[in-house]
Amino acid sequence: MISLLARRLAGLIVTLIVVSLLIFTVMDLLPGDPASVILGTSASPDTLAALQKEMGLDRPLAVRYLAWLFGVLQGDLGQSYTYGVPVAGLIAERLVVTIPLALIAVLLSVAIAVPLGVQAARHQNGLMDAVAGLFSHLSIAVPAFWVGLLLIILFSTILGWMPAGGFPGWSADPFAALKALVLPAVALALPQAGVLTRVTRSAVLEVMNEDFVRTARSKGLSEGLALWRHAVPNALIPVVTMLGLQFTFLIAGAVLVENVFNLPGVGRLAFQALAQRDVVVMQDVVLFFAALVIVMNFIVDVAYLVIDPRLRAGA
Repeated sequence: MISLLARRLAGLIVTLIVVSLLIFTVMDLLPGDPASVILGTSASPDTLAALQKEMGLDRPLAVRYLAWLFGVLQGDLGQSYTYGVPVAGLIAERLVVTIPLALIAVLLSVAIAVPLGVQAARHQNGLMDAVAGLFSHLSIAVPAFWVGLLLIILFSTILGWMPAGGFPGWSADPFAALKALVLPAVALALPQAGVLTRVTRSAVLEVMNEDFVRTARSKGLSEGLALWRHAVPNALIPVVTMLGLQFTFLIAGAVLVENVFNLPGVGRLAFQALAQRDVVVMQDVVLFFAALVIVMNFIVDVAYLVIDPRLRAGA
């Protein structure tokens, strides 16, 4: 098993390097010059050339990429053109909003989807199955940012129970900060809960037809105990896979939701960097998202080995 994990880890590192090269190349091909954006169209050619040299834009692509890659490996993500501060500090400041938001959304998604999917499988073609199917179709069809707008209208404008946007900060008022994340977390969680409900239902239905579950029933175990003791634990692998994917989707989906709720997270930082043509921030944020996806896939692979002893034996 150790050799398998070592191979997966080596593959993770190679993938990250290839992805970083693709990101840097694509960002370099984007139309527009960061120096021109900073100085404006009225800048003289000499001033523009001086700023391009100061920013390192006059160097070849390969040299700039290697300098950026070595900086990333050392924890130096460069300096933001717009904010004039290190990008690592910018991302770290925004993560205290985005990571709790994604975690709350994952917890809400699991709390809704797993019980609903299990009950839908248990009562196949019954009322609970119909309710779960309707919930899945509606939640998948509705975009998260549109759900966020509806939640603002209902709970903020009409009822006045929740804040419509903004983030007071964890140090100022932790309860108010947590309250500010509730509506955006619900907006992010509902579409993902619809997908997870369908995955859970399908996985549990497949396992319920296995011989070991029928054997458990024949030994006198009740339907509920056979379901939760035998069927659900053995149906966790596709659910864990979807959870790993969902966490990365939630981080990426925060770009729109954080703008709807005016939250100072990484998603909003990416949107602002794109609007301001801050290439350094853009490529670092995109690399962060890509690295998060790759690392989460590695964690899911490790979780497979922990959950299923047959995979450990095969490894």
